[in-house]
Amino acid sequence: MAIALSRPARRRLRTLGFLSPWLIGFSVFFAYPLLATVYFSFMHYNQIKAPTFVGLRNWKYVFQDMPLFGPALWNTLWLVVIMVALRVVFGLSLGLLVTKIKTGVGFFRTAFYLPYLAPPVAATVAFVFLLNPGTGPVNEVLSKIGIDGPNWFNDPTWAKPSLVLLSLWGIGDLMVIFMAALLDVPKEQYEAADLDGAGAFAKFRYVTWPSITPIVMFAVVTGVVQTMQYYTQALVAGKIASGVSIGPGSVIQPGYPDHSTLTVPQLVYSMGFQNFNTGAACVLSLVLFAIAMAVTMLLMRKRSGLLAAED
Repeated sequence: MAIALSRPARRRLRTLGFLSPWLIGFSVFFAYPLLATVYFSFMHYNQIKAPTFVGLRNWKYVFQDMPLFGPALWNTLWLVVIMVALRVVFGLSLGLLVTKIKTGVGFFRTAFYLPYLAPPVAATVAFVFLLNPGTGPVNEVLSKIGIDGPNWFNDPTWAKPSLVLLSLWGIGDLMVIFMAALLDVPKEQYEAADLDGAGAFAKFRYVTWPSITPIVMFAVVTGVVQTMQYYTQALVAGKIASGVSIGPGSVIQPGYPDHSTLTVPQLVYSMGFQNFNTGAACVLSLVLFAIAMAVTMLLMRKRSGLLAAED
């Protein structure tokens, strides 16, 4: 026997039907993992035996007794601030440069974009070879002009800046995004600025920047989220620079040299899949998630405040 539904009920069911792909994806890939992470953060679970409730013991261990949590959090936040800022500035500069080039623009676009297509592991291995303090070509070139090159990935002071250089080398993605945004700025506004006698800086400040601000915000927010998950390049660079061979069954201790490249995602993997301390790994994941959400909300609120001030 068919059940007669009212028009509003049919409309709601139709709407849920259209939303169902998103709702299923959100529930399976975000809501459930988040709730499971919160659940296991209060449990002792070694992925073999059944989890047992331990209250706030995992949280206390992470914030009070875990010696590597402080360095890992500091390294992650350092990379978020320095790497994201330099990538945005460098990507915007390259975008401005490419849009101003009149001859050979296709070659320069390809040359700047190609490094981004290199696989992260292969690019990191090549970069560690280039910056090798003993045999790398970069230090050899520096020595020929009378400069003693640093130890790069083998020096705790230079390890994180070396990772930043690696990220700037693969800046092609942001260059393309900013280039598209710059080409979308109305030319009439530039012509009006020229009639008013505006210089290059004034045109960038009052014409270009207001038009590309949403794209800059997009680059900053996505950069923060990606850098908070920074894992592969730091791990590979540390292992290659340390000279330790990785064989079957070997346990990788991240952070070389002196935990200067240790990030929170590396610590999550180490705690969860090497030490089998799932509860502590879930606490670290929640801390990382909370920081990423807080920074994103702060940036979006700042952006909303700027728009309100402009209006």
